[in-house]
Amino acid sequence: MPIVLVGTFGIVLLAFLIQSGTDWVHPSQAQAFSELTRLPMAVLTVVLGGRLILRDDLEAGERRSWVLLGMAFVVGLSAHVVSLAQALTPGSAPFPAVADYLYAAPIPAMVAGVMLLPTAVRSRAERRKLLIDSLIVVAGACTALWYLEIAPLLQTPGADFEAIAFAATVPVLDLLLLFALATLVLCRPNLGLVLRLLAASILLKVVTDTTYIMAIVQFDVVYAPGSWPFLLWVTADFLVLLSAHHRLQHDDLRGSARRTYPSFGWLPYVAIALAYGMLVFVARRESLYALGGMILGAMVLTGLVIVRQVIVQRESHRMAVTDSLTGLSSRARINERVAEMTRQPAHDGRCKAVLLIDLDHFKPINDTYGHEAGDAVLKAVATSMRSVIRSGDTAGRLGGDEFAVVLPDLPGREAAEAVARRLVEAFSTPVIFGDLLLNVEASIGVAIHDESTVSQPERLLAHADVAMYVAKRTGRGTFCLYTPELDPRAQDAELRRAVANDEMVVHFQPVVRLTDGHEVGVEALVRWNHPTRGLLMPGAFIELAEETGAVVPIGEWVLREACRQAALWRQTYPQAQHLTLSVNLSVRQVTRADLESTIADILAETGFPADHLVLELTESVVLEPDEATVARMAALRSRGVGIAIDDFGTGYAALSYLRSLPVTVLKIDRSFVAGIDTDADAWAVTEALVHLAEAFSLRVVAEGIETAEQATCLRGMGCEFGQGYHYARPMTGAAFAQRLEAVRLGLPS
Repeated sequence: MPIVLVGTFGIVLLAFLIQSGTDWVHPSQAQAFSELTRLPMAVLTVVLGGRLILRDDLEAGERRSWVLLGMAFVVGLSAHVVSLAQALTPGSAPFPAVADYLYAAPIPAMVAGVMLLPTAVRSRAERRKLLIDSLIVVAGACTALWYLEIAPLLQTPGADFEAIAFAATVPVLDLLLLFALATLVLCRPNLGLVLRLLAASILLKVVTDTTYIMAIVQFDVVYAPGSWPFLLWVTADFLVLLSAHHRLQHDDLRGSARRTYPSFGWLPYVAIALAYGMLVFVARRESLYALGGMILGAMVLTGLVIVRQVIVQRESHRMAVTDSLTGLSSRARINERVAEMTRQPAHDGRCKAVLLIDLDHFKPINDTYGHEAGDAVLKAVATSMRSVIRSGDTAGRLGGDEFAVVLPDLPGREAAEAVARRLVEAFSTPVIFGDLLLNVEASIGVAIHDESTVSQPERLLAHADVAMYVAKRTGRGTFCLYTPELDPRAQDAELRRAVANDEMVVHFQPVVRLTDGHEVGVEALVRWNHPTRGLLMPGAFIELAEETGAVVPIGEWVLREACRQAALWRQTYPQAQHLTLSVNLSVRQVTRADLESTIADILAETGFPADHLVLELTESVVLEPDEATVARMAALRSRGVGIAIDDFGTGYAALSYLRSLPVTVLKIDRSFVAGIDTDADAWAVTEALVHLAEAFSLRVVAEGIETAEQATCLRGMGCEFGQGYHYARPMTGAAFAQRLEAVRLGLPS
């Protein structure tokens, strides 16, 4: 199709060159020849317009616009046909003839079609401003057209009224086209190719019409068919044809986002300058006293108003793109900069990056010391960011305690990491607030712009967001560079593959009776034997597994594997008969409706007795449990399965859940155990927890016992059971089996 379009235009162009450069076409046949050569292009435009209107995927608003433009195409084709018929009819046609009216008739439909082209949703104030700007452009052009065309036409002596009225109407219609053109370019700072072709066609037609009429009115020159104005009209028609063709080939009006085109916000000011220029030209022969001083004063006043408006607009824009508290760029400005940066990939050897920053432990500062302290921290963070970034970079506050840095030109990704490292170091400096020293750190995600994020700023920001959350999970106060492996979907798939590929392993930590040190149970703890990163602790992957849902198959595998090994120990070692097995349940597992049946199936499959299994729930799981959760726990308890509350005292749950849930074991968190041998307050709190558990008739297990002194303190306050490095570290199933074997043989374990 493009070959047909270009070929048609080439034939028309060649015909015009022959007509204007040779005597091959007689002057009496020039009009007919001109119309005959333009017909194929007009027919093609109508055909493409019709095909475009009939497209199923065209939105309703855009379809209405192209229907009106299609009507203009059809009327334009009929104008060529009628003009050809008039040219072939003997005798001269009067002015204005039917063809002349038909040439003017498509303009209102063209104006309406252009005005109805879909654009971004705008507020009422924005629409008013756009209308005023467009009217300023038209008013400026009207000043020139009135002086150069309309007024001289209306003053033509002895002319026919219809001819004068029609001739004066043409500039008015051109003004309507100019209004549509101004509205189009002002409401769309970045025009796609379709709209740029359409705008260029309108502009070329208006300029050609104006030049043609002005030549007649001002210089008494009438251009014959085949001369350069007719060639420009043909070119304008060809641009419309290309616009319709390109719209047929693409899915939207936007075109490529890889290139930035200049804004046309200066058009109203050019129109004002044009109007005053015409006024000065007309009044150049008037005396300074009579008219010149008034014109000069009006120009100065208008200029001052324009300057004031520019200053106000710049200030409004500055406020819109600046965070009022920190003085950094706002979220809107950051989004603009990221969009600009992602339009094209980085040049060879260069790098573009985005850093997302989230402050660690900021909420406790706000809650404890008030918002003024929080604001002081945010301002200090902004100062630190300014001290690190370069002049061409952009630092911004996205909201709350979230910040971003846009790095549009770096020598390499190592430079992006260096910036992130310097930011981490800068943020570690305490903030002075009155008599307080407020410590704040930040987790930073770094995302490098590459081919996968070209024209996709949202994806680049999402990459930085993923990296930032990975930084939080891996210890906070650090940064992480995004790689595809960090993507939650990729990580979810990797976690599920780890279960399928037997990369998960279970370690066991003994639970002992504090009075004699005898082992009464074991807790199953999952580890990930990663093929490249080595043995990973739960903190490196469990939180992500919770987010993605992979924790469900992981949890089921851990329960099955732990029960299988514990059942094997029971068969092999008599002293293992009394051991209980504790297994952690995640939030997602507890909320599943099939939890009871899944556990029952695993117990039946492995042969491990239900009354020796203890399911450990964190306080976050049992915080205000719903009826379904309570029912599931009660059903499991009725099978003999024990229910333990793990990390007791670290959450925010009310004591009421100890009554609502069938809890049998209370595990005191290690944070309470640490220091009970040296801190009287820690002793008092831990003793209170032990007595609280006794009041509810619960078995108490203290976690994290590191020293003999801590064990002695716990025994003294009545705690029966405990676990920790003082007794044994978590070990593999094989290592625990050796421990049981040593006990069976009476050897030291």
